[in-house]
Amino acid sequence: MPNVLSDDLDRVLDSTRDLWDELRGQRIFITGATGFFGCWLLETLLWANDRCGLKARAIVLTRNPLAFEQKAPHLARHPAVSILAGDVRSFRFPEGSFSHVIHAATQSSAALNREQPALTFDTLVEGTRRCLEFAAVSGARKFLLTSSGAVYGTQPPQVAHLTENFTGGPDPLDPNSAYGEGKRAAEMLCVLASQSTALETKIARGFAFAGPYMELNAHFAIGNFIRDQLQGGPIRVQGDGTPYRSYMYASDLMIWLWTILFRGTSGRAYNVGSEEAISIRELAHAVADAFSPRVKVEILGTPSPGAPAQRYVPSTARARQELGLTSQVSLQQAIQRTQMWFQQTQMAAAQEATR
Repeated sequence: MPNVLSDDLDRVLDSTRDLWDELRGQRIFITGATGFFGCWLLETLLWANDRCGLKARAIVLTRNPLAFEQKAPHLARHPAVSILAGDVRSFRFPEGSFSHVIHAATQSSAALNREQPALTFDTLVEGTRRCLEFAAVSGARKFLLTSSGAVYGTQPPQVAHLTENFTGGPDPLDPNSAYGEGKRAAEMLCVLASQSTALETKIARGFAFAGPYMELNAHFAIGNFIRDQLQGGPIRVQGDGTPYRSYMYASDLMIWLWTILFRGTSGRAYNVGSEEAISIRELAHAVADAFSPRVKVEILGTPSPGAPAQRYVPSTARARQELGLTSQVSLQQAIQRTQMWFQQTQMAAAQEATR
């Protein structure tokens, strides 16, 4: 069985090799170290650092260093990594100069957004404000905000793919909009900072993703389906299966994020995701079909007659045309590689437990 992560990291490096010289001998600050984005950012950074001899260093912010060390000990203990414990809204500024800041800490929990919307909004806005203040103090030249397609609000059913120029937005009177509105405000702070200082701010609006390190027990359908498959099924679709989503694999995500940080236009947003729309029902069957023996799929909801299907699918024309970015990994490959990585980690954990 191939080492999924190593293959993915090689693919990212092959596609970004000419970008990394910008980090040679530099220090980079990254928030959200324990999350899906954070772990992948560190994996790819350290892979390039070791193989290209960059001699760069990363200081990573996390609320829970112990959880980070348990989740990814090889990242937490890497000699090029220093861990800073703190809340993104109030963390102590590390001393010295930094060339780049990546703000990838986010409260993307659907339960938290529903139960504590004020905390969600405050963390997004004040966390971004704090990171921008640190970037200015540390002399950073470039700043990347990982934003979200949630800034667009509900996608109209007649709009097949959302562009960055879409003028809709979340309902500001709906507490469930706290996450989307928080991201919108965070983007505004970045644009204002780029206009008033020499800091270049880049904005990546993420949609839906799959890959190693993703949550299998959160509100992400593809993660839930892969979890169900790994447990022997059935794969359960809690709704009616009609909404449309699209999924980008983690290695493509990293190629896009690093390219946006290094080459993107300051004060500009780029959609990050796949344009390949698939219904949740179709996705469940795609996960079931990807492995043998095939597990059963159960659709628990019933479609409402005449109701248009919900969509959450980006247009990535801007990233293609301005930065030359494309998706290299198909959805089928993304499903198979994600499932294989979780199998490998489970096997490694079982072997470790028997020692």
